[in-house]
Amino acid sequence: MAKSTRNLAHLARYFSDENAARELLESLRWPNGAACPRCGGADPYKLTPKPSGKNPARHGLYKCRACKRQFTVTVRTVFESSHVPLSKWLLAIHLMCASKKGLSAHQLHRMLGITYRAAWFINHRLRYAMATQEGLFAKLMGTVEVDETFVGGRRRGTNRGRPKVDSHKTPVVALVQRGGNVRMFPMARVTGDNLRKAIREHVDPSSTLMTDELAAYGKAGKELAQHERVQHGMGEYVRGNVHTNTVEGVFSLLKRGINGSFHHVSKGHLHRYCAEFEFRWNTRSAVGVDDGERAALLVKGAEGKRLTYKMPA
Repeated sequence: MAKSTRNLAHLARYFSDENAARELLESLRWPNGAACPRCGGADPYKLTPKPSGKNPARHGLYKCRACKRQFTVTVRTVFESSHVPLSKWLLAIHLMCASKKGLSAHQLHRMLGITYRAAWFINHRLRYAMATQEGLFAKLMGTVEVDETFVGGRRRGTNRGRPKVDSHKTPVVALVQRGGNVRMFPMARVTGDNLRKAIREHVDPSSTLMTDELAAYGKAGKELAQHERVQHGMGEYVRGNVHTNTVEGVFSLLKRGINGSFHHVSKGHLHRYCAEFEFRWNTRSAVGVDDGERAALLVKGAEGKRLTYKMPA
């Protein structure tokens, strides 16, 4: 993102001018000039808006020389067919990218002056844009910590401790490379086979695995170069370089967001919240990404994605 749009104060001029907001979105999506989202044609021309007439051309409307189709910057993105002004979309993008512990739909609807339903849908569209497409993940390498947590309320009258199979809680597994990226997603059940499959998919075999004493990690650990454990049940949390403190830090952000901002997250949408916190961790300031650059990455991630209100979670 350009230097002048890296914080809220500099972005303010785009929030009151719809044409300026559209131009900013175009510069973020097409830094090298407009391209047709349907055929990829890189030489479209812009239609000139007409102030009068029965069907005046809209601002920001292009026509592709190759396929002869018209398009705007929102076509084939999560912004397509939205009735919310682009200026409000930009503000939502910035607020969501800059909020370390998340931004609730209730807060967004108050801040933007839109309905709660529209704010809720904007949030989920942006979370969808934050999610990296499967198959594009680079495998985690080096020292990789893996742990699981449980999200949701417990059944009344049940004891605290590790939830049982019939629990209301949903397991979430995270794999984090020290000094690098995280992969975080819900898992139907935390079993040895499920953990081994996830670790095979996301972790390079040459890596060192760090886990707690859960027996289910045993199979997966044998497939990697090294497997170290900490015995949390015996009060051991750090043994030299052996610990799972990094992945527990990732979980603490997710839990603070759910408890403090969202209050309740349904099973059907939990994977989107995981994608949001994963995206912010992978583009955190510690790896040299500021709020403006994070927002620009989100806009790039929105390309080629559509999410309608009636689509399944």
